[in-house]
Amino acid sequence: MMRRIQVVSAFLLIMVWNIQVSNGCTNFLITKGASVDGSTMITYAADSHTLYGELYYQPAADHAAGDMRNIYDWDSGKYRGQIPEVAHTYSVVGNMNEFQVAIGETTYGGREELGKQEGAVMDYGSLIYVALQRAKTAREAIKVMTDLVDKYGYASSGESFSISDPDEAWILEMIGKGDGEKGAVWVAQRIPDGYISGHANQARITTFPMSDPKDCLFAKDVISFAREKGWFDGKNKDFSFSDVYAPVDFEGARFCDARVFAGFNKVASGMDQYADYIKGNVKHGDENNFAVNRLPLWIKPDKKLSVKDVMEMMRDHFEGTDLDMTKDIGAGPFSLPYRWRGLTWKVDSVTYCNERAISTQQTGFSFVTQSRSWLPGPIGGILWFGVDDTYSTCYAPVYCGITDTPGCFKVGNGDLLTFSETSAFWVFNQVANWAYLRYKDIIPYIRAKQADLEGKFIAYTPAVDQAAKSIFDTQGEDAARRFLTEYSVNQANGMTAEWKKLYQYLVVKFIDGNIKKEKDGKFERNEWGIPVSPEQPGYPEWWYRVIVNETGDHFKIEGSSH
Repeated sequence: MMRRIQVVSAFLLIMVWNIQVSNGCTNFLITKGASVDGSTMITYAADSHTLYGELYYQPAADHAAGDMRNIYDWDSGKYRGQIPEVAHTYSVVGNMNEFQVAIGETTYGGREELGKQEGAVMDYGSLIYVALQRAKTAREAIKVMTDLVDKYGYASSGESFSISDPDEAWILEMIGKGDGEKGAVWVAQRIPDGYISGHANQARITTFPMSDPKDCLFAKDVISFAREKGWFDGKNKDFSFSDVYAPVDFEGARFCDARVFAGFNKVASGMDQYADYIKGNVKHGDENNFAVNRLPLWIKPDKKLSVKDVMEMMRDHFEGTDLDMTKDIGAGPFSLPYRWRGLTWKVDSVTYCNERAISTQQTGFSFVTQSRSWLPGPIGGILWFGVDDTYSTCYAPVYCGITDTPGCFKVGNGDLLTFSETSAFWVFNQVANWAYLRYKDIIPYIRAKQADLEGKFIAYTPAVDQAAKSIFDTQGEDAARRFLTEYSVNQANGMTAEWKKLYQYLVVKFIDGNIKKEKDGKFERNEWGIPVSPEQPGYPEWWYRVIVNETGDHFKIEGSSH
């Protein structure tokens, strides 16, 4: 048993050494009543310039009385302390366990004085993965997480968590009590069935019902603690968690809530009323100075959403809005909707910003989870997993009951400083970074391949479910898990192989600013086998005008008329 504990501890340490989760993530939560098939779904994009895309796996395990678990800070790898193990822990793949419980997160920070707690053991990442190993439902996960911070302290800044199971989707918002105190204050709200929610690095819970334990849970001192600190002196019914512990400002609206708006805007009408707010124009009330023009915590989509709809919510650069990143001069001649960091910049002592979209170049991995109540746990949960930029990734189906991870996603198959030919992270980055050079022309090919593969995966799902359920009923759970493992591994590895072929095709097609011609599905040659002359489309006229306006006659050919 001690050897097993040492192995698990070593594995977890490797994980924290290889992951630096950024404060730049995006989550959406879809209730079963808002989905086409009655599944609950959550999404997550782990956006960081130091994050490698790989898929973590922890098998179920039994533990003896007295066994301890080492806790390492998820962002830094720092050893924080130990907590007792429970008698049995559940298997976890990525951010989903074998009972279809899924957890995502975004960091909102909040009041700076609450961001540190000397001696605290539990950070936000450890809360997620410990809860997934111990909880069979979303409500149980909330209890595990909040009990742990009460007992062992909370070592992170403010955090929003998405927590789902086959029946419910919850948002939990938490912030520590700072040095000299222990634990955290928090509020959790169940998203009403038929509605969707989202968060993106800005606390979203404002006022909340205090006598509705079915739909709302909260720390007993969440209001009294704020009163003691002098941050709130109104009536309890007017208390707003976000406005007290993490007030929204220009950056919270423009860089964070704007991403929630973008996802909502894809699936619901009437979002235009928030167009001014997402530009950073936050209006405050007279009575308590709380923001009064914020996005609602949840909305009802115009129609029920499929898993493909939800994948597409994670693919956005503000297209069709006032913040459209394909339209301003920064997009260049090929409509590139990415801006290299930093997020803010100065000219003549004036600070300006780049937009912060859902889809961004530095994503390590992202996912969409499906939890489906009509199937046994190991079959019902699917983690649709992808690496790199959400707009150009492809989501592969990874069933939550698997017992091994695909080689293309496996921990140790390369890292951020070690290229691997068989790593999905590096293969997908090759394609995306090639596309960034001539984006408008190349991205349609990527999107077509993405739609083809995801369409096939989604179409296969009912048959795979049925086969797995039949095996489960006739041969037992272990046999079903083996079947699902083989299927998940084959699809992910096959997808990565297809993406490598796509990269090779795109390099040939678009090398050196040319666009090779094709005929009957092949690159075109003349009758003697020589490649025909490629297209050389150059730049759009508006870009040439920008150059002329900037340089005057510098490039003018002598004798040319005006």
